[in-house]
Amino acid sequence: MSVFYWTLKALLSHWRRHPVQFFSVLTGLWLATSLLTGVQALNSQARESYAKASQMIGGEPQKILVSPNGANFSQDLFVTLRRAGWPVSPALRGRVTLKQAPEQRLTVLGIEPVSLPVNTALAGQSLDTEQIVDFFTPPGTTWISPQTLAALGLHEGQQPVIDSGKVLPPMRAKTDMAPGVLLMDIGFAQQLLNQPNQISRLVLPKDVADNAPALPAELNGELVLRKSGEDNDLGRLTESFHLNLDALGFLSFVVGLFIVHAAIGLALEQRRGLLRNLRACGVSARGLMASLVVELGVLALLGGIAGVISGYWLASALLPDVAASLRGLYGAEVAGHLNLNIWWWLSGLGVSLLGAFLAGASSLLRAARLPLLALANAQAWHETHAKWLRRQGWVAGISALIAVLAGLFGDSLALGFVLMASLLLSAALGLPVLLNLLLNALLGRSRSVLGQWFLADCRQQLPALSLALMALLLAMAANIGAGSMTSGFRQTFTHWLEQRLSAELYINPQNPAQAAPLQQWLSQQPLTSAVLPNWQVSVQLHGWPAELYGVIDHPHYRQHWPLLESARGDAWKQLAQEDTLMLSEQLARRLDVSVGDEVRLPAPDGPWPLRVVGIYADYGNPKGHMLVNADHLLKHWPQLTPNRFNLRIDPKAIPQLLRVLHNKFTIDDNRIVDQIQLKAWSQQVFERTFAATAALNSLTLMVAGVALFISLLTQSQSRLAQLAPLWALGVTRRQLMLLNLAQTWLLAVLTLVLAIPLGLLLAWCLDAVINVQAFGWRLPLQVFPMQLLRLTLLAMLATLLASAWPLYRLYRTRPADLLRTFANEG
Repeated sequence: MSVFYWTLKALLSHWRRHPVQFFSVLTGLWLATSLLTGVQALNSQARESYAKASQMIGGEPQKILVSPNGANFSQDLFVTLRRAGWPVSPALRGRVTLKQAPEQRLTVLGIEPVSLPVNTALAGQSLDTEQIVDFFTPPGTTWISPQTLAALGLHEGQQPVIDSGKVLPPMRAKTDMAPGVLLMDIGFAQQLLNQPNQISRLVLPKDVADNAPALPAELNGELVLRKSGEDNDLGRLTESFHLNLDALGFLSFVVGLFIVHAAIGLALEQRRGLLRNLRACGVSARGLMASLVVELGVLALLGGIAGVISGYWLASALLPDVAASLRGLYGAEVAGHLNLNIWWWLSGLGVSLLGAFLAGASSLLRAARLPLLALANAQAWHETHAKWLRRQGWVAGISALIAVLAGLFGDSLALGFVLMASLLLSAALGLPVLLNLLLNALLGRSRSVLGQWFLADCRQQLPALSLALMALLLAMAANIGAGSMTSGFRQTFTHWLEQRLSAELYINPQNPAQAAPLQQWLSQQPLTSAVLPNWQVSVQLHGWPAELYGVIDHPHYRQHWPLLESARGDAWKQLAQEDTLMLSEQLARRLDVSVGDEVRLPAPDGPWPLRVVGIYADYGNPKGHMLVNADHLLKHWPQLTPNRFNLRIDPKAIPQLLRVLHNKFTIDDNRIVDQIQLKAWSQQVFERTFAATAALNSLTLMVAGVALFISLLTQSQSRLAQLAPLWALGVTRRQLMLLNLAQTWLLAVLTLVLAIPLGLLLAWCLDAVINVQAFGWRLPLQVFPMQLLRLTLLAMLATLLASAWPLYRLYRTRPADLLRTFANEG
């Protein structure tokens, strides 16, 4: 142990003499761990919220009875079923907005605690008699998660007012409540939501639901049996979103490890004399390697602790944007505050340890395999570079082959990420090989002595700078790819919104009974030029939730509903006259159908075969979307009523129509949406959706800049030996500084030239492979020259900033320091 102690102390003394290298190792581990653990914290928080939402009643998915179109229905059906022996319990779900927080809509879930199955848990708690009485005894009680309560600026016992002027029952914080949900007795929920004697679903005990009897004859067609949550399986719907975040976090992790790898390799090179002396003093190779491993572990723990803490801070900063994205895209409520268990903190330290040993493994292996005398050879590490470069080229070629095979034969999201990972790995490993070949070619064409030195010395710096340049390549390519995909999506999405959201006003009836008189009244209004009713049914196709919409035959759809593919002839005429349907691109890909194929829809009277006559884009919708003619739909679901009316109206006449509408009907404001408001909301969701992605991309580019800065800074300590002879021959320190800057910029420019096609190829992978497999729709590849120019200038600025301090130190180098490099010559 004494030998081990003094060996470790001798190794650690190196970091005291070289604080820049110590800072670089810690920085690499800190950045790598921070970005990856931050992304994991975001995903962990979201999945915890999904789990709480799915376990709100009963602790596991239940069977439920709902209306075929998902609308609310009379609670008389609950009475009928209870009398028929069905142990059902009613529930009502709706949305409200508090006056003091108009920007956040909350979900109200009303339950009937007395009729709940025995031992049923609510938000992870079993109700006792006192709690049951508190639920339905005025003024009642509202369960809410502590995070949501804090985010709203409320405290327990308060009774906030909603936008309709009604007062909520007193608030009670419950730890296992899902975020954004208000749980209360169904009687209070019906009053708040203005839904008297209405319910959304009937909950069945799981054991009864598995062997449920037939519905009473009078209820056939009015209720259908479904699994709770199958229409909104958040974990499945959001899987692609979280997978993309994971990919960005992992890319940042890899870039951070490049810094660690370069710093550890340089430290081992500089300590070759120390390693020789330790071996000469009797330290065994095994003991020396054990000391190096312990040293690396200590550094990993220090960097990991800093990384986990900053990862928590990063996740806290990005959580509002991620939560807004999930809420807008999928209707998923995610807690606004992080609530991470001890395992997340321990896993962050584990990630740091794993990353450190992955980054330092090759350097440790090279140190263990080099002969003892080679450790004292100043060129020992450089002599092996050519061999490593050849091996690197072979690995890059194999990775490129894997990418080609994954692109040709891959048909899953996992293989899509294999394609991207192999492509990036091939480019990163192939970069030093290509740069070496390019510099050799330029060196062969150079005729001046200074020019030959410039290129030869530039090539000599490749081993030390290659990892930083690889990080710059990956970060630049990731920014180009993600930026091109995001900008292309923005243009496509905006154009699509302009086409699809063509009606000036959208009105949803308050309840099914209101639909018929509302339709008749709207059709009689002289202010409206067209009234387009929609009928909606929720169905399951191959285990995936989908919405089936019935539409009337009207020229409006031909003009404003663009089709990606359509049958020969007039597809809209075929939709009106025959048993046909149109469906969204993502649903068509999921079902593996195209125009002309047959789709069999589940209907109350048996499977309904329909021929596909059109496929259309439906960006951002996690569910399947289908259109059929309304008359054909009502033959199979005769009890349906319109759930929405799209009105064509002069925008200036909207206020007048709404005043008359409110005088005639009782309709909440949240059931009336104008086109401008809907487009603005959609654009806001889009921007918030990519806010976290843009932030992570910027952080990745920043990490690459840090990697280049640390590589240049650490290399500057050993550069005097190459620069002193030039100074002795008459080259001034200012010229030496400019030559060094030109070398750095040459390598950076060559890297950026290679990064642009790689980034565009990455954009194609995101548009044509990842988006298709993750979301079901494909975006056209678009190139934005100004975006490429802006990113290139930003990367050059980062390169200039990274080289500024090392160049300044070179400029301020004293002649005595340059002369000292010749002291050991001869």
